Amino acid sequence: MHALTPFIALVRKELLAVLKDPANRLILIVPVILQSLLFGYAATYDLVDVPYALFDESRSVSSADLAARLEGTGVFHRVAGPGTIAEIARTVEIGDALLVLHIGADFEQRLLAGQAAPVQLILDARNSTTAGSAAGYIGAVVADFNRDLRRRLGLAGPPVTVETRAWFNPNLETRWNFMPALIASLSMIQVLLLAALSVAREREQGTFDQLLVTPLSPLAIMAGKALPPMLIGLVQSSIVFAVTRHWFDVPLVGSLANLYGGLLLFMLAGVGLGLSISAVSLNMQQAMLYTFVLLMPMMLLSGLMTPIQNMPEVLQLATYANPLRFGIDIVRRIYLEGVGLADLAGDVVPLLVIAALTMPAAAWMFRHRLA
Repeated sequence: MHALTPFIALVRKELLAVLKDPANRLILIVPVILQSLLFGYAATYDLVDVPYALFDESRSVSSADLAARLEGTGVFHRVAGPGTIAEIARTVEIGDALLVLHIGADFEQRLLAGQAAPVQLILDARNSTTAGSAAGYIGAVVADFNRDLRRRLGLAGPPVTVETRAWFNPNLETRWNFMPALIASLSMIQVLLLAALSVAREREQGTFDQLLVTPLSPLAIMAGKALPPMLIGLVQSSIVFAVTRHWFDVPLVGSLANLYGGLLLFMLAGVGLGLSISAVSLNMQQAMLYTFVLLMPMMLLSGLMTPIQNMPEVLQLATYANPLRFGIDIVRRIYLEGVGLADLAGDVVPLLVIAALTMPAAAWMFRHRLA
C-alpha cells in the first residue's frame, strides 16, 4: 500500500487539475447530458409526421376511404390536393411533401368490376431511408384496405396494387442520399476547426500582440484569417465530390457553378462560427474543446442521418441556427435535383444571416481583445 501512495497522489492531483476549474466541470457534464437528449430525440428514423399530397382523379367513395385510412394512422397529414399534377409535383420538388399518392379516375369502377386498381406512389427519395419507411407504411395501409375489400366483394387477389416511383434516387440507394451530404459535412469539420484555431493560435504562440502594430484593421485581419479555411474547405469538398461522382457513380444533375456557389456561402457561415469560437477562446486547447462540443449537435441536427421533420418542434427550431443544415440541403438539392441557387432562398438567406451575425461579432470580440 505504501508503494501505491505516490501513484494515488498523482491521480488525485490530475483529477483536481481537471475538476477545480468551474468551466471544466461544466464542459465535462453539460455536453454529455445535451448529447444524450439529442440522440434520444433527434437520431431516429421513426416516422411520426409525414407530409403527403393526394392527387385523386377518382373522387369516389373508395378513394376517399383509402385516403381516410392513410390519415387515420396519425402518421400522414395532407399538405396538398387535389390540385393539378404540376402543383402536386411541385410539393415534392420543394420538399413540402415526402410523397404523392395518385389515384386514377377509374379507381372505383375497376374495383366494382373485380379488376386490379393500381395507385401510383411518388416518393421523394433524396432521403432513401425515410422514403422506404414511408412506402412500407403505405403498403401496410393498402394491405388492410385490400383485406376489407376482399371480404366485402369476395375477390380472390389483391384489388389495389401500389406502383412506386422514386424521384431523385430511382433505386432508393442510401449512397445517393449520404454521399452528396458528405460534400458539405466533411469539409465543415475542418473549416470550423481551422477557423476556431486561428486567433487562439496567435495568443498561444505569443504573436497576438504583434497584430497591434500592423496596418490592418481588425476586420481585415479577420477576413485574412477567414479565407484560408474557406479555400481548404473547398478543396476538401472537391475531393469528396470527385469520389462521389467518379468512384461511386452518383450522377450530378445540377451545375458545378451552382454547387460551388452554394458551398462558398456555406463555408462563409461556417468560418464565421469558427472565428467566433476562436475569439472567445484563450488558447488552442479551449478552441478545440469548444469546437468538438459543438460538432456533435451540429451533425445530429443537420439532417445528415435522420430527417429534420422527425425531430421534436423545439429541435427543429434549433436547426435554424445550424449552418450545416442549410449546407447539406443546398448540396443535395443541386446535386440530385439540379435546382439553381435562385430556388434555394430558404437555405441561402439563413446562411447569409448566420455569416452576417458571426463575422462582425467575431471582429468585435477580436477588436476588444486587441484593445
